[in-house]
Amino acid sequence: QVQLVESGGGLVQAGGSLRLSCAASGSIFSIKVMGWYRQAPGKQRELVAVRTSAGTTNYADSVKGRFTISRDNAKNTVYLQMNSLKAEDTAVYYCKAAVITSVTLRTADYWGQGTQVTVSS
Repeated sequence: QVQLVESGGGLVQAGGSLRLSCAASGSIFSIKVMGWYRQAPGKQRELVAVRTSAGTTNYADSVKGRFTISRDNAKNTVYLQMNSLKAEDTAVYYCKAAVITSVTLRTADYWGQGTQVTVSS
């Protein structure tokens, strides 16, 4: 089994910054992709940013230039630095990882439990 544990959410004023962390643990052979998704009330879950083990990144247009995803492959941890936060960034942020497990040597997707980010205007 693989577990993803997120931290770093909270309440911040518009224009402020937050840094989210997500650490993966368990039966991990390697992690192909780690990333962040978010879900606001009444909306579908959407991609925020992802990063491959090779360093390729992809961002939602709405966060480009404000958010930065980084990854520590040795620690199986991904970070999301969020700057210039807006009220519309308010959502539950979920970490997702595409993991090759050491048990099956097959790729499976895992999700964290989510962390609330609230931006007050």
